[in-house]
Amino acid sequence: MNFFRQLTEKPWLPDKNGAIGMRDNNVSDTAHARVGLKMFLIVVGVLFFLLTVSYAGRMVYEDWRPVPQPWLMWQNTAMLMLASAGLHWAQSAMRRDEWNQVKMGLIGAGAFTIGFIVGQLLAWQQLVDKGVFELTNPAVALFILITGLHGLHMLGGLVAWGRTADKVWQRDKFELNKVRQSIDNCTLYWHFLLAVWLVLFGLLFSGNDNMGILLTICGFK
Repeated sequence: MNFFRQLTEKPWLPDKNGAIGMRDNNVSDTAHARVGLKMFLIVVGVLFFLLTVSYAGRMVYEDWRPVPQPWLMWQNTAMLMLASAGLHWAQSAMRRDEWNQVKMGLIGAGAFTIGFIVGQLLAWQQLVDKGVFELTNPAVALFILITGLHGLHMLGGLVAWGRTADKVWQRDKFELNKVRQSIDNCTLYWHFLLAVWLVLFGLLFSGNDNMGILLTICGFK
């Protein structure tokens, strides 16, 4: 209920005491940033859900040729898990006011995220070397679309990570509440994209025989 109350809040109107513009701007800004992030994640979640349904539906056709599984995808998944763990570590350290640990967590999260993105590009190269990177194959086309979109969201996350790192390293120049909120938002974003990737990873490299439950849920069987 608090989430929807924040969405419908009108700060330009008088409060119950008849005052206008007397609210805490720092609290308001951080709360609005959190709500905005949640709204964005809802949209992204719907987008990837639709892609998942489309991929599962296309698998039932006889011309479907699954994409071979590059071994790098397992390594990339582990890197993304470590990146998410690094941000979780930074968030926990922040709540204990251990800022050196926060910095270590952020550095680790950034490094593993970059490793994940580079690994995805190398996995694409592996598919090219195997001669299966043909857009005429619907499995390959959807693979490019899904992994590409996820990678773009990770790149966007790195921009937010850079701004968060700047606030942490120069936190004497920023409101502490904003620094904490920035770390919290990054952590939520990484956890969300990790969860999305785990679902996509299981989907992209599952054969037709392993997709019965998902196809049934989506109404394709």
